Formats: sequence, structure tokens, C-alpha cells
Amino acid sequence: MAKRSHSSGPGRSHRTLRVGEAIRRRLSEILTRGEIHDPDLTAMSITVGEVRVSPDLRVATAFILPLGGKDAEEALLALRRNKGEIRHHMGKALGIKHTPEMRFALDDTFDRMDATRRMFADERVQRDLHKSDDEEE
Repeated sequence: MAKRSHSSGPGRSHRTLRVGEAIRRRLSEILTRGEIHDPDLTAMSITVGEVRVSPDLRVATAFILPLGGKDAEEALLALRRNKGEIRHHMGKALGIKHTPEMRFALDDTFDRMDATRRMFADERVQRDLHKSDDEEE
């Protein structure tokens, strides 16, 4: 199965994007304010890069990254351990009929950007790019 990009793609409606952004903002607030009663989680600084919601609004996947990228697996475990409490907070804030099931995954956006930069820095790629530029002139 091909891995999809975090950006909006086919099948993502305005509604799913709006709900995803509302969940992202609220989850960020919850984590910043330490509203979850777990000392492991409140000790971490976690960034919520994006929340992708399924078309039926039943599942919301939050793409997270701890500050500095350290203790990523521990952050995922803490979030997964507290997903019921997080979902409860979401239900109160969202005002939609059914609160989506919360899932958590590491946000690999920065890793993919670094890999792309490394690829473009490769001398063979640079040579091909310059060759294309010369052909256009």
C-alpha cells in the first residue's frame, strides 16, 4: 500500500479538512495546557503538525513530533495510552454528533524534506538539472 502525503489529496472534503484543523488546534491546546492527567505526557513538548480525518469522520489521525524529535516513541505511547481522555476533551470542544476515534502517528514531514534536500544536493542530480537548464536556453 502506498504511503499518502499529509497534504490534502483526493477524497478530502472541506468538511474533513475543517474538522481536522479544529482537532489539531484543540489537541495542541490540550497538550500545551497539560490538560491530560499523565505526568509522562505533561513533561513533553509535542507539536501537532496535522490531523487527517477519514471521509466518514469516524477516525482522526494526528501527526505529532516531540520537540527536537527526541523520545518520539514514548510520546506516541503516552498519547495512545490517554486517547480516551483526549477523545473526551475533543467531544466537548467539537460539537459534532460523533467524536472521531483518535489515532497518533509520527510526523515525518521534516525527515522527507531533509531527504529531498539531500537528493537535490547530489552532484548527479545537480548535473542533470544544469543539463536541463542548458537545453532550455
